[in-house]
Amino acid sequence: MPKRILSGKVVKKSGDKTVSVLVTRQTTHPIYKKIMRVSKKYLAHDADNAISIGDNVKIQETRPISKSKSWEVIK
Repeated sequence: MPKRILSGKVVKKSGDKTVSVLVTRQTTHPIYKKIMRVSKKYLAHDADNAISIGDNVKIQETRPISKSKSWEVIK
């Protein structure tokens, strides 16, 4: 099965080798049919500690690295 790839913006450097990525997508409201923006934050593994706040990155699904980290930065 192919791994999911998402793109988003780094909003926080939390801990060593970890970044928080905000991914925004557009979806339609089920009743009112208005297009809404929905955001979600993912914790991603940054092996090089090279990413800084404000960078646009791509993250890829991977095996669980810790309790809450199962994504890695592939930039």
